Amino acid sequence: RPRIPSNAAIIGWSPADAYQNNGSPHTPQQQQQHNNAGQFGILTTNPIQHNSIGRLQQEEDLFGSPDGVDQKSNGHLSTKIVVDPPNLAEWRQKLFNVDEMITLSEEEFETYFPHVDNVYSHRSTQKYKRKPFVSHYWDCRLKGRPPGTPKSDDPNKKKRKRTARERDLCDVKIKITEYFPGAMLRSGFEPDGGPVQQPDPSQGNNFFAPGQPGAQSMQQQQFGMSMVNPIVPPNHPGATGQRYYTIQRVNGNGGNGKGDGVPGPHKHALSESDRVKKNSVQRHVLKQDKEDKKTQAQQKTYHKKASGNALATARKHSKDHELKLFGSCFCPFVQRVWVALEAKGLQYQYIEVDPYKKPQALLDVNPRGLVPGIRHGDWGCGESTVLMEYLEDLGAGQPLLPQGNPQLRATCRLWSDHINRQIVPAFYQLLQAQEFPKQAEHTKKLQDKIQEIVEVCDQHGPYFLGPHLSFVDIQFAPWMIRLSRVMKHYRGWPDPTPGSRWGRWMDAVENDEHVKNTTSLDDLYIESYERYAQNRPNTSQLADAVNAGYSLP
Repeated sequence: RPRIPSNAAIIGWSPADAYQNNGSPHTPQQQQQHNNAGQFGILTTNPIQHNSIGRLQQEEDLFGSPDGVDQKSNGHLSTKIVVDPPNLAEWRQKLFNVDEMITLSEEEFETYFPHVDNVYSHRSTQKYKRKPFVSHYWDCRLKGRPPGTPKSDDPNKKKRKRTARERDLCDVKIKITEYFPGAMLRSGFEPDGGPVQQPDPSQGNNFFAPGQPGAQSMQQQQFGMSMVNPIVPPNHPGATGQRYYTIQRVNGNGGNGKGDGVPGPHKHALSESDRVKKNSVQRHVLKQDKEDKKTQAQQKTYHKKASGNALATARKHSKDHELKLFGSCFCPFVQRVWVALEAKGLQYQYIEVDPYKKPQALLDVNPRGLVPGIRHGDWGCGESTVLMEYLEDLGAGQPLLPQGNPQLRATCRLWSDHINRQIVPAFYQLLQAQEFPKQAEHTKKLQDKIQEIVEVCDQHGPYFLGPHLSFVDIQFAPWMIRLSRVMKHYRGWPDPTPGSRWGRWMDAVENDEHVKNTTSLDDLYIESYERYAQNRPNTSQLADAVNAGYSLP
């Protein structure tokens, strides 16, 4: 199989990829009918088989039938796209000029010809009954030709807006001869146009001139076979039985079988052909880009504006204030601080930002560009738990940590740490897991971590410390909201058992006035978390950390 250039970006597949160890893709169907085919001029070092019919069948599988009836053309267009192969500019100019016959291996033809197929327009194909090749004739596209169908007079048919290009702007015609696998290995084979020219000894073992596009090192003969046919140079692209191509200019020299046309090269530059039409590779890349953009447009991304009750609260706190909260509507860490501000009854300004664009106002508060961020006068800081403790230390509004009980306050901080270190990472591990066994594993892990904190909740509740919303409830609240909306939607997260301690806690938090005032409509969370559920690349620093097994940023 031909080796693809190491620096080539390959899209699609090549017919050459279909080759198997038993020969060409077109295996003879009637091998027994050719048991008198002989060895086609091949001396082989393989062990002699006692079954002569089996030996002949093996040889015909490798080189094809002598009549060529089983051989088929790969067509005049390549099915492989190599976007940026080596020496592309030189190759394009060489295939544009065609100053002399160019011989190409199958790999070279499929790699480079699609980059110049905008120059030429295919006109006809000549097949031969008993010759192991087929000829494709192409005209320069600037020669032009009459339209294939007459214009329609149907008033209901949409008219195409087109301007006919002037014809006969160029007279170049080329012939591409495609030689089937095994063609050169036949005894007495003579290619189209006469015998193969022996290479110039001064050119070394290279079939092409040094420094020319297509120069390649001598190919090793397969299976240790030596060539008996003296017309085949050992370094010819078809010397060991591969498909190969020749390209020659035929206008005005009778090479097209008509003897017509004006001899000479193109009457224009390659740039003019590029202006008239894009080549197959360019069209393929543009099509892929268009499809990628369409796919990206169909994919849901994060929302940039709150909805529902959260939108009303954001508008209520849009006026300038010395205490500013920089947040994003979809972010649970932001909702923590937002609920705390609402629960404490503080005056503040809510500023919606896009953390992925990292506006300067956010960077001035938090150089990492992460939300939430608070600016209070000339001071700024980030990190949701730190900010909640800062608001508590201000001593204003309703306290969220128990007063006068250092031990209970420490207990609250301990279970807040459990939420941050155990529950939140397990939440994202489950959401980002793509394989079912991993999802089942992380579901069990998240349930266990939640059960641990439920077991230490106040017995009567319904909140963590009893009848009132407090610090630990607010720490957990955003993920409770997302369990019932996001995790249930994407991973089938079960609802809590009605009347259970976990169920009463969930119900109390979800229906708390301050939590509801900072919660958007369900579709905002479902759509914003689709990228996490699909584990798309570059979703967030948090998602990258979860995938890498690191602690959360």
